[in-house]
Amino acid sequence: MELAVGDVVLRPIKMRDQRAWREVNRRNRDWLRPWEATIPPPTPAGPVVHRPTYRQMVRHLRAEAHAGRMLPFVIEYQGRLVGQLTVAGITWGSMCSGHVGYWVDEAVAGRGVMPTAVAMAVDHCFRKVGLHRVEVCIRPENGPSRRVVEKLGFRAEGMRPRYLHIDGAWRDHLVFALTAEEVPEGLLGRWQRERSRRERPEGERRNPGIPHGPGN
Repeated sequence: MELAVGDVVLRPIKMRDQRAWREVNRRNRDWLRPWEATIPPPTPAGPVVHRPTYRQMVRHLRAEAHAGRMLPFVIEYQGRLVGQLTVAGITWGSMCSGHVGYWVDEAVAGRGVMPTAVAMAVDHCFRKVGLHRVEVCIRPENGPSRRVVEKLGFRAEGMRPRYLHIDGAWRDHLVFALTAEEVPEGLLGRWQRERSRRERPEGERRNPGIPHGPGN
């Protein structure tokens, strides 16, 4: 399964992505480290857990996808792998919910790649997968990720104290969410209209009823 809009593509992560994935991840170490999940120290009764290799990660993601609990994607922009997006924690029954995590190459940040990717994933979750609710949890200090959900109109739901182990410690996270009823027209369509409005000249935004063309 592949989702695409213009230069932005979401497709399943593959073993053969290892070289490109590692190159992007290595080049963005300083950019990603403050927001990257880490493994907490073992408790006296708990096992020692090591960070998985790329191949172990992909095998785990595939197993979770086959079990219906996850949708693991890589993000391509203009034909090049630039990031990763995962819909995880998919729960069915009376909840029908999941949460989205993502990262992107700093070199393409600010070009609308991540909002477009998230919007495509959310629409797929609501329209094809059958989820009712999608949430994104973000550290308060993570300005770039917060701008993504703000641009897309996610609803702020509050704080989860010490929610995830990130960058070596238990960190607070803000929760943002959307339900299918909040975007009946589709999140991607709403984002594209908002992006187009923002990119129009100031005069056009103030006077949307005045036509602009060769004869005006």
